[in-house]
Amino acid sequence: MTNEASLAASDEILARLAALHPKSIDLSLGRLMRLLKSLGNPHKKLPPVIHIAGTNGKGSTTATIRAIAEAAGHRVHVYTSPHLVRFNERIRLAGRLIDGEHLTQLLLEVEAANAGEAITFFEVTTAAALLAFSQIPADLCLLEVGLGGRLDATNVIDDPIATIITPVSFDHQQFLGDSIELIAAEKAGILKKGIPVVIGSQLGAARQIIMRKVRDIGAKAYAFDKDWSVKQEGDVMVYEDKRTTLKLPSPILPGNHQIMNAGMAIAALRSQSKLAIPSAAIKAGLGWVRWPARLQDLAGSPLHALLPDGSQLWLDGGHNPAAAGVLRSFLVANVDQETPVKLVLAMMGPKDAAGFIRPLANLLDEVIAVPIPGEEGAADPGFLAATASDIGLRGVVAATISAALDRIKLEADPKRPPFVLIGGSLYLAGNALRAAGILPD
Repeated sequence: MTNEASLAASDEILARLAALHPKSIDLSLGRLMRLLKSLGNPHKKLPPVIHIAGTNGKGSTTATIRAIAEAAGHRVHVYTSPHLVRFNERIRLAGRLIDGEHLTQLLLEVEAANAGEAITFFEVTTAAALLAFSQIPADLCLLEVGLGGRLDATNVIDDPIATIITPVSFDHQQFLGDSIELIAAEKAGILKKGIPVVIGSQLGAARQIIMRKVRDIGAKAYAFDKDWSVKQEGDVMVYEDKRTTLKLPSPILPGNHQIMNAGMAIAALRSQSKLAIPSAAIKAGLGWVRWPARLQDLAGSPLHALLPDGSQLWLDGGHNPAAAGVLRSFLVANVDQETPVKLVLAMMGPKDAAGFIRPLANLLDEVIAVPIPGEEGAADPGFLAATASDIGLRGVVAATISAALDRIKLEADPKRPPFVLIGGSLYLAGNALRAAGILPD
């Protein structure tokens, strides 16, 4: 059976597993602990773990840690979510995405152990990932929190070698609370006694809550601007902590925010003592790290070919106001003021559409709202277009991403080719990558 056929078979099992709980999200650890016990407690048999929570930057920080660790010669397991195109993107075993046959075998084993009990999709698939990680030798295991932290399915690890709290902002309020303090408290739920926690740049209220948790449980804080710092100086990124100063190449991932993400990755690796990480590996890792759908240039793709000559087409999966602030900084730094900027937008229903659009408003010429095929919880494109109009932008609707790009080409001024950004949702980003013929590897 080919890998594609095996992945198709695993999709059928995943569909069955998704039906085991009436809610897609029901934060709890009890169901997963029961299942893990049936599987022989694989979460207690992992390589050294770094656990990453936060609102923005988790994926890029995880990818940077992996790149640096692999540059140092270490084998790295990685668990991230959501996937963009194929589910197996979530599980990386010792450097390679899990293949379809192995994934199918794992899912069948987990399904049998669960014996039809109620359990959420993320819980049961996390069990599959932990089982895989316990069976394949590696030097490091990176676990990215799915939602929150305290009750997230990844928070079954008792003894990570380090934890990270990336910048905390508003997102998933319906599950985590409607204040920065409540959200930060949930994120800080991954902290462990005596374990280093790298704390990224935080709003004052979030920082206070996280530091209170540090004191309450006796974690070891490595806080930005206190225990470590990172900044851009010309073409050089300067990382500094209490032991050393490193002058490094800027991360290859685009956007000024990647400086902070790289800093958190370096601080986490330097906070632990299990793995040797030479400075040369840090420099090398920053030069080849990749993370799809985060300010990704789609030049040369079939989607790009739909636009007028000279146009740019970029993709980003950010979906909250803080992510929009990052996009704003990127556009200000990289797009000429005379260039028309078009946003092809889709979002999931609970997201703050106005909060996402508003930071970009004075940079955009138009918002073209599209649906997300196969996602029942996606926001209605008409609502998104109306939200843009209420903010003072031209908001219109298109049936697909391709139709939106066709519209842009039809209306474009040949003398002023546009900059086009597809954004607002990782689910939309997955559809865009599929249409562009780009499969994350």
